[in-house]
Amino acid sequence: MAETQFSPGVITIENDQPIINNQPIQVGAAIIGPTVKGPNETPTICTSYSDYVSKFGDTFTSGSQQFSYFTSISAYDYFQNGGVTLLVTRVTSGSFTRATSTNLPNGISTGVIKTEKNILLTSLANVTGSAGTYTISGSSSGAGTAFTASITLTNGTTVSTITATNGGSGYVAGEIITIPSQSLAYGAGIVGTNTTITLIHDDIVNQNAFTLETFSEGTIMNSKSTLNSDGSLESGSIDNLRYEIQSPDIDEGTFSLLIRQGNDDTLNPIVLETFNNLSLDPKQPNYIEKIIGNQIESIKTDGSDKYLDVTGNYTNQSRYVRVKSVNSSTSDYLDNSGDPKTAFTASIPITSTGSFEGAIGSNLPSTGAGLYYNNITNTQTQGLIATDYTNAIALLSNKDEFQYNFITVPGLIKDFASHTSTLNILVNNSQKRGDTLSIIDLVNYQSTILTVTTEAKSINNSYAAAYWPWVQTLDPSTGQQVFVPASTLIPGVYAFNDTAAEVWNAPAGTTRGVMSTALRAERKLTKTNRDDLYKANVNPIATLSTTGVTVFGQKTLKKKKSATDRINVRRLLIELKIQIGNLAENLVFEQNTTTTRENFLAQVNPLLASIQQRQGLTDFKVIMDETNNTPDVIDNNQLIGAIFLKPTKTAEFISLNFNITSTGADFS
Repeated sequence: MAETQFSPGVITIENDQPIINNQPIQVGAAIIGPTVKGPNETPTICTSYSDYVSKFGDTFTSGSQQFSYFTSISAYDYFQNGGVTLLVTRVTSGSFTRATSTNLPNGISTGVIKTEKNILLTSLANVTGSAGTYTISGSSSGAGTAFTASITLTNGTTVSTITATNGGSGYVAGEIITIPSQSLAYGAGIVGTNTTITLIHDDIVNQNAFTLETFSEGTIMNSKSTLNSDGSLESGSIDNLRYEIQSPDIDEGTFSLLIRQGNDDTLNPIVLETFNNLSLDPKQPNYIEKIIGNQIESIKTDGSDKYLDVTGNYTNQSRYVRVKSVNSSTSDYLDNSGDPKTAFTASIPITSTGSFEGAIGSNLPSTGAGLYYNNITNTQTQGLIATDYTNAIALLSNKDEFQYNFITVPGLIKDFASHTSTLNILVNNSQKRGDTLSIIDLVNYQSTILTVTTEAKSINNSYAAAYWPWVQTLDPSTGQQVFVPASTLIPGVYAFNDTAAEVWNAPAGTTRGVMSTALRAERKLTKTNRDDLYKANVNPIATLSTTGVTVFGQKTLKKKKSATDRINVRRLLIELKIQIGNLAENLVFEQNTTTTRENFLAQVNPLLASIQQRQGLTDFKVIMDETNNTPDVIDNNQLIGAIFLKPTKTAEFISLNFNITSTGADFS
């Protein structure tokens, strides 16, 4: 049944009709799972394994051991086999927060930064007037009370003492003290106009110039550390961050910011990012928030609808931090007329280095480091529970914002009751989107074939595929040989297929199905084992003498015999629905006329012809004319096109008949 449409857009409908047939994808794979660090529940594109490591990490240390997650192993294998882009969504358990920078104390600049407002006054020390050069001393009763001060102006040998008030309304941060001209007697003359004196808090050097916040959430990134004698952080590690302020220019009001790796030292700094010529003046093009960025994403809920809410005005340019805040005392740099002030005082950070602190959330479960590769139970998977994944899956249901060809969640096991609901959500999400395939795991490590086939029978969906058994691979980060669920490495198989051939080719067999990083399969399948699995729509992972560990099946979990019970056909339809859907999107709000329909056909027919030439289709037909766009259809503001496809089928069952003939047989 077609989806009810209430707002303008394009709906693609798929009809499996045996009588008739029996814009490119931007991101190949999506993966959901725990990572060492990184933004929580925020889908993030990675373009290489090094890019993945910089954003999400690869290993963490617990005691004397190093660990990683299925997620990083899967990312490594995917990129090793030709994957181009990977959409990663980190999931965590419990409350995770980001860390902020330790204090970045201000200095005082008399350079180009313009300020209109006073900073909260507790004393009148270290303040400069604008009518000559004066030393101002005195005291204030403080904020919230009437301001009255005895101010001594010294110019050469001439000393004048005056009294200034703020009108009796009480001193409030931001007010300007105006001293009458007749009171400013110095030398032999009188100042002809009123003089504005900006009062600067004498403790401004101890205030925060600005605050940074890490993108990563959880303690792995953010251990507060003191400096050792060599300039290293006492408890710094490769995953910690630190900052350094360099080159403050009091004349120009600028400075440089370095983001450094937490385990470096003064003699051997490891600089991750450098931002030069920064300013705290929001009116300047080099304002710190403009250069580094201040945006942050968080999950919001509107009824049952999960979405990412973005706050902040400036796109993040740093890979590690955002500007959380800038000292409000330096937020206004123009006078009341909107012109830059000619006399001003403002702050910039002083030369310093420091770390980040305040984050909470551990990547390890409370029961310790043993919960690792093989810790997948009815309750937990690598320290998480199944429901920890639901927000991430819900976010990825928005196909307008997130586009990917296939998705995997290594560690979720269909056989476990507490995992089943979350896996069903994943598969249903793929079906609802209509443009992605879910790669799932049916059973845990060391299960039986009967258990595998039993679990497979409970799913009937062409938007899901399952593989078995588990495979052993080398963790590229720790060097450990580990067994992982098949869904961990299958994205790499698909990536190789799509690099070497086309999406409508089967990602299986000795040409495109070799699992290049697999050391061995958990179980060597017999021919009978493979038959039993394939009858249950489970794709066997065989161990062949010629190619080693090899995917030897390409079925979806659709039980009814159909073209879409094969992965190559399902992925062909996914590709076509995306590309043709993108073409159709250009027709929304266009006139429903013969010209519009013909323009659409002129784009679609060559596209399908090209795929037919590349052996993805054996035949096709597209109808978009007055036969399916009747006056009633047009009056309902609809445009209907019918697309008929004959996908190319794969040769999976090959019979070779060898005939022995007599010596005198004639082959002609």
